[in-house]
Amino acid sequence: MSVAADSTDPAAELTRRTSAALPGWAPGAAVESVEPLAGGTSSLTYVATLTGAPAGYGRVVLKVAPPGLEPVRNRDVLRQARLMRVLAGVPGVRVPEVLFHDKGAPPARQPFVAMELVPGQCVEPVLVPRGTVPAGQVRARALDAARMLARLHHADPGRTPLAAEPVVTPGAEIDRWARAFTTVPGDLRAGCEAVEERLRATLPAVTTPVFTHGDYRLGNTLCDAGSVNAVIDWEIWSVGDPRVDITWLTFFTDEAHHPASVSQEPTGMPGKAELVDAYQEERGAPLRDMAWFEALTKYKEAAATALLIKRGRKAGRLTDMHRRMRPALPVLLDEAMGLLG
Repeated sequence: MSVAADSTDPAAELTRRTSAALPGWAPGAAVESVEPLAGGTSSLTYVATLTGAPAGYGRVVLKVAPPGLEPVRNRDVLRQARLMRVLAGVPGVRVPEVLFHDKGAPPARQPFVAMELVPGQCVEPVLVPRGTVPAGQVRARALDAARMLARLHHADPGRTPLAAEPVVTPGAEIDRWARAFTTVPGDLRAGCEAVEERLRATLPAVTTPVFTHGDYRLGNTLCDAGSVNAVIDWEIWSVGDPRVDITWLTFFTDEAHHPASVSQEPTGMPGKAELVDAYQEERGAPLRDMAWFEALTKYKEAAATALLIKRGRKAGRLTDMHRRMRPALPVLLDEAMGLLG
């Protein structure tokens, strides 16, 4: 199918480019249509309907860097694809299959990656009305996700084509969120300096670096019934400390009282200790200094929450979520300080 370029219609332009790249993966296939799919803010997501493609690939996902910006950091879709290709060979880790890509000529013509369309629900239990997913399925999904995280952390980055990736240390994690706090108004950052200072003064011993997702939780998976079909949204992956991922996952349990939770009713999520036990059993090694990493998670969440509220104020669109989260800022920082002694 041939579609003329139309600079005013991103889907039309993407259709033309996908048609040009498609023969390298599936000779004889053609693009029938390209339509937007709800996705994140760091990239644009589309679904392409194909004809003449291999069985099971009649619809594929296209992930495109946003227009007008350099495709770097969380916008670098080609970097995400490189990791996903590596993880496709890791036993027990499920990610969408990367099919083909186009490097483009950024920022005028942004790169895109074509991936397998994996079926499944993408739901974060604490952030949706209770009952959206049956409690039994929530529990099973969370335990499956914990075990899959352990298998992800089994992979040795040094034995992959990504061996040269820089390691993000716990200290660098503090740096990142400390910088974020400097960009928000004073009423959203009270107490952050004391927590930052205490985090730096109590840095734990380093551990062997692994591939980390950076935002590992059920809301970044595709699930069916009680199992995880695929882990998605690898925008902020890095090589770093595995405990960053596991404490982020446990922050979305009921007992963590996530500031954006829509209800205090139980979701079915296992408790923090049960998720950590499932992870440790699968990985075969104990996790140490977890209180420090829980404190880092609360510091990170406070910074991310402050950024969300700042952006909501700037846009003049403060939502119920913003209003729920605002009182949690000092609580998160107090809890972090308590964990740090």
